[in-house]
Amino acid sequence: MLMMPERVKILDAGIAGTLESSDITIQIEQNDRNGIELELKSTVENQFGSQIRKVILETLLELGVGAAIVRANDKGALDCTIRARVRTAVRRATHQNCFPWEVK
Repeated sequence: MLMMPERVKILDAGIAGTLESSDITIQIEQNDRNGIELELKSTVENQFGSQIRKVILETLLELGVGAAIVRANDKGALDCTIRARVRTAVRRATHQNCFPWEVK
């Protein structure tokens, strides 16, 4: 379990992604014990499991999530897809529904 300073509170379960090839499903929910608990299932875990975990944890840190239970079911997703799925799951779990769609 990784301990991080909490700045964003997980309110509900948030889910993003699919079980299609080259995608990942991220499910995030509250963790009353503090810290990040990460459970990973991956078809490429032997080759890329540590990288997948690293990308998930770095993204959570960037978003300020310090306490969560994260379940990831990977089917060979690229790092950019993993980051996008984590961000979306966190936004859904924290009720942050506004996205900066505007192009500057």
